[in-house]
Amino acid sequence: MSEFLDAVNNLVWSNALVYLCLAAGVYFSIRSRFVQVRQVREMVRLMLRGERSPSGVSSFQALTMSLAGRVGTGNIAGVATAIAFGGPGALFWMWTVAFLGASTSFVECTLGQIYKTRDPLTGEYRGGPAYYLSRAWAHTRAAGLFKIYGFLFAAVTVLACGLLLPSVQSNSMASAMEGAWGFSKWWVAVGTVIVLAFVIIGGVKRIAAFASIVVPFMAVVYIVLALIVVLLNADRVPAMVEMIFASAFGLDSAFGAIIGSAVMWGVKRGIYSNEAGQGTGPHAAAAAEVSHPAKQGLVQAFAVYVDTLFICSATGFLILSTGAYRVFEGESDSGAVLAEGGILPEGVEVGPAYAQAGFDTLWNGAGSSFIAVSLAFFCFTTIVAYYYMAETNLRFLLGRYAKVNMPLIRGTVGSNATIALQALILVSVVIGAVSTATEAWVLGDIGVGLMAWLNIIGIIILQKPAYQALWDYEKQKKAGLDPVFDPRALNIVGATFWEDYDPNRAWQPQPAQS
Repeated sequence: MSEFLDAVNNLVWSNALVYLCLAAGVYFSIRSRFVQVRQVREMVRLMLRGERSPSGVSSFQALTMSLAGRVGTGNIAGVATAIAFGGPGALFWMWTVAFLGASTSFVECTLGQIYKTRDPLTGEYRGGPAYYLSRAWAHTRAAGLFKIYGFLFAAVTVLACGLLLPSVQSNSMASAMEGAWGFSKWWVAVGTVIVLAFVIIGGVKRIAAFASIVVPFMAVVYIVLALIVVLLNADRVPAMVEMIFASAFGLDSAFGAIIGSAVMWGVKRGIYSNEAGQGTGPHAAAAAEVSHPAKQGLVQAFAVYVDTLFICSATGFLILSTGAYRVFEGESDSGAVLAEGGILPEGVEVGPAYAQAGFDTLWNGAGSSFIAVSLAFFCFTTIVAYYYMAETNLRFLLGRYAKVNMPLIRGTVGSNATIALQALILVSVVIGAVSTATEAWVLGDIGVGLMAWLNIIGIIILQKPAYQALWDYEKQKKAGLDPVFDPRALNIVGATFWEDYDPNRAWQPQPAQS
């Protein structure tokens, strides 16, 4: 089975996907006139605004929901893995994919807002790639084909976010706690399941409230402490920066043989971390209450910067400035050691242990505990976000059948399917916690790769409405207005939610059908 999964992973994460992600980011950047640079100030302003309604969360809550999905084990273990197998230069390529990915994130998240809809069960806003892939062409001859494409993405996302990806997070969390405090992985799994059940059963409002409190706190604390360590090693920073850039372009003889690995691992772990183009961000973006889709597109583009340029960079600088790294040949820790910083014990496993060793230079013995606590926050909020995405796509698959009564099992099809999904993700958390790291990461990579393939191809085809929304937003801002979106004025078809949008009209639940 391991060999089969490795073969699938290598097929999904071929060079074609890596360069597709980079090429798409370059194209979207040029097409949007580098919106990720021009509108940074507006991104920050919108992020702090508090629009919300009974059906939608605020822009800031949507941002934190998105960050909850982006900020996870990839920001610690993922960065360490990228450096170990791609060299220090992998960090440069993570920055590159973040810069380019911000434009990709703008496009996909704006589309998520344009084609969002209202959940027939709860009245909450729902949206994402499955919605825009099927709704944007509903009026064309290709409607059937794109509806199938949307269903395919939804099915893959339910599988990935409901089963494959949560196991990676719970595995890292359990491993870190076991190493720091000797906790049994089974006890970690049980404790996580209990808390997770309480949060996800509360629905999107509880998820948003939870994320808006936990995510900013955990991100700020982690970044500040990591930067303190880096500042204490300030004399090593110039050499570290030189090593990153030399390794990225094969200018350092020690890393010249793995320049291809630097690109591969930088892009691979960059996308795993910030999820730009993967199609996860649009789910949280669609849940926001805004007067114009471009508002949330800009906020979500900034989320990519927060994840990679801030948090991943903090981890990378921590590891490299303290010498808590070891770089291997052949993309495996069984390969020859090409370079090392000199403070890692022999035989230490690639992953969180690199960051733990780095923090130990600040306070000997505290690194393991701090990373365990950080991963507990990072990974748990990511699992919560995965559940929300899986539930959103489950709703899409059920469609109008979500309100149909099930006579043999009390409740509707939608409510019972939701219970089944909640049970699935709880089981995935347990399985991941007690599995090996290799097995968990392979499953996670497959899930990320499949979603990225489907979504990036989809948004390349569908990108035009996102730019129409951007130009409309900028035109209204220039006129001194608070932009309001009207798809009919822009000849955007399929955005039915916005055609009769009235934020003051209360939503009424629909009766169940037999």
